[in-house]
Amino acid sequence: MSKSRPVIFNNNVLRDGHQSLAATRMRTEQMLPVCEDLDNCGFGALETWGGATIDSGLRFLGEFPFDRLDALKKACPKTDHMMLLRGQNIVQYAHFPDDVVEAFIKASVKHGMNIFRIFDALNDPRNMEVAIQATKKAGGKAHGTICYTSSPVHTIDKFIELGTRLEAIGADAIVIKDMAGLIPPYRAKFIVEGLKAKVNIPVWIHTHETAGLGAATYLAAIDAGVDAIDLGVAPFANGTGQPDTTRMLAMMENHPRKPDWSDENVERMKRVRAHLEGVYQELSDFTSHKNEVVDSDALLYQVPGGMLSNFRTQLKEQKMEDKFDDVFREIPVVRKALGWIPLVTPTSQIVGMQAFLNVKFGRWKQISPQAADIALGYYGVTPADVDKEVQGLAAKQAGKDPITCRPVEAPGAEHKHMDDLRKELSNKGLPSDDEHCVIYAMFAPQLEKYYADKNKPSEAPAPKPVAVSTPAPVAASTTSQPATASSPGKVTRLGVSINGKRHEVTVEEVS
Repeated sequence: MSKSRPVIFNNNVLRDGHQSLAATRMRTEQMLPVCEDLDNCGFGALETWGGATIDSGLRFLGEFPFDRLDALKKACPKTDHMMLLRGQNIVQYAHFPDDVVEAFIKASVKHGMNIFRIFDALNDPRNMEVAIQATKKAGGKAHGTICYTSSPVHTIDKFIELGTRLEAIGADAIVIKDMAGLIPPYRAKFIVEGLKAKVNIPVWIHTHETAGLGAATYLAAIDAGVDAIDLGVAPFANGTGQPDTTRMLAMMENHPRKPDWSDENVERMKRVRAHLEGVYQELSDFTSHKNEVVDSDALLYQVPGGMLSNFRTQLKEQKMEDKFDDVFREIPVVRKALGWIPLVTPTSQIVGMQAFLNVKFGRWKQISPQAADIALGYYGVTPADVDKEVQGLAAKQAGKDPITCRPVEAPGAEHKHMDDLRKELSNKGLPSDDEHCVIYAMFAPQLEKYYADKNKPSEAPAPKPVAVSTPAPVAASTTSQPATASSPGKVTRLGVSINGKRHEVTVEEVS
C-alpha cells in the first residue's frame, strides 16, 4: 500500500528550477558539475529537459537541444530522466501533425529520455492521446498530466474523472501538475485520495512554492498516499520554484513515509547547493527577488512560476515594469472570458499577452491571434463556455469560424510532415535526421541561426586590458577554445561575476 511506502523524491532543478527562477537561462556547462551528486542521491527521476529549455537553449544559449540531453544522460546514467511535453504542441505553442509528435518522442527515447509528462493546456485528452501512445510504443513511460487550477468549473470530481480517462487511454501514471502553486493542502488530499481509489496506476504531484502552500500541500498529499513529489535545490527552489529538497526532508522528520536519506546524500546536496549558488549569481540578470519570496497575490492571478519569472524579465526589457500590477489584475478577467482555461504554457503566455493588450488598448479592442484561436476552439475544448461576445469579436478579427474537431485536424490547417521537413532541411544544406526535423518543425529560424553562427569562421578578438575598479568577491569559470590561425596561443573565455553581475572577457595567451 502506497501509504506505508516511502514517498519518492524527484528533482527538477535542471529544468523547472531555472525556468521558474532564472528565465530558463542555465547552460549545460553550468549543470554538469552537479550531475554526479544528483545521480547518486536516489531520486526517482531527474527532470532534465523539455518545457521551455529546448527553446531557450537554442534561442539564447547556442545549444542544440539533443546535445544537452546526450550530455546530461551521460552525466546522470543511473536515474530516470524526465521531461515535460505539451501533448500535440510538443514543446511549442502550435499543434503539430501526429507524425512529427511521434518522431520527436521516438528520437527523445533514443537519446535517453525515460519519462514523458504529457499535458494539454486545456486538459483536453484529445490533445494528449497521440503522445501517450507514441511514448509507450517507443519504450518510454507516459505520465498523463492534469493541469490543476481553480475556478467555478474545476471541481475535485472533475479532476478525478480526467485522471480515470487518462488511465483509459494508456497513461502509466497520473500527475497532478499545479504549475502556479495554487492547490491548498486538503484539496490536494481529496484529489489524491479520489484518484487512488479510482485508478490502478501511480499518482504523482507537482507544485510550486509561489503562494507559500507547496510544502504543506506535499505533506497532505503524502498522507493521502501520493507516490512521488517534485523538489528543487536552493537557490533554484522555493518562491516560484519547487520546495527545496533539504527543507522537505526536514519537514518529514519522523514521518513514516520519509525517504531513507543517508548522511552521504546530505553531503551531496550541500555540494550541489554550493555550486548552484555560484550559478545563480552568474544568472543574476535573469533573476528577481520577487520570484524568491512568497506572494499570496498568486492565488488571485493564478500565474505559473515560469511565466512570472519570464514576464518580469520581458517587462523590464521593455521598460514597462510599472504596468506589472495592472496587467496581472486583468488576467482573471481574460481567463474567465476564455472559458476558465488553466494557466500553463502556452495558455499562460497567451492570457498574459491578452491582459497586456487589454490594459494598453482597452478591453478586447485588440485580440491576439492566439487568444482568438482559444476562443474559437483551435486549441481544444475549454473547461467552460467562452464568452459569446468575446468569441464573436475573435471570429471577426481572425476572419474564421469556431471549430469543434481535434485542433490538429482543423479545416484548412496546413502542416509540414516529416517528409516535408526532411526535404526542406536538405535543400538548405542542413542535417535532415529526425532530431533536426522535429526541432526545425518548432523552431526553424532559431535552428537556421544556430547553424549560421556555428559555421562562421572563428576569429579571436584582439586582447584588451581588463580593469576592475571595485574590489569584490569574484567567481570565475574558464572554457578553453582551440587557437585559431590569427591566434598562436590559447584563447580562454572568462566568466566573471562582480557584485552579482555577469561579465565575459576573452584572454589570449601570447608567446
